[in-house]
Amino acid sequence: QVRLVESGGVLVQPGGSLRLSCAASGSIFSINTMGWYRQAPGNERELVGTISSVGRTNYADSVKGRFTVCRDNAKNTVYLQMNSLKPEDTAVYYCNVYIIEAVDLGLREGWGQGNLVTVSS
Repeated sequence: QVRLVESGGVLVQPGGSLRLSCAASGSIFSINTMGWYRQAPGNERELVGTISSVGRTNYADSVKGRFTVCRDNAKNTVYLQMNSLKPEDTAVYYCNVYIIEAVDLGLREGWGQGNLVTVSS
């Protein structure tokens, strides 16, 4: 079984920066795509950005140039660096990871528990 643990959610002022992290642990053979989604109150969950196993990234237009997704394969961890934060970035942020489990080499999708990021003065 694979576990995802997020950290980093907090209150930050507009224009500020914040880094979220999400660490995977458990029966992991390898990790494919890792990424982040967010859900604001009353809205659907939406893509923020993803990073493939070879480092190729993809971002939502709303965060391009401000947010960066990166990963540390040795630590099975994905990060979301958020700069120039805006009030409209306020949401619960979830990490999303596709893992090949060691026990049966099956591909599994996992979600983090979610972290609230509030951008407000």
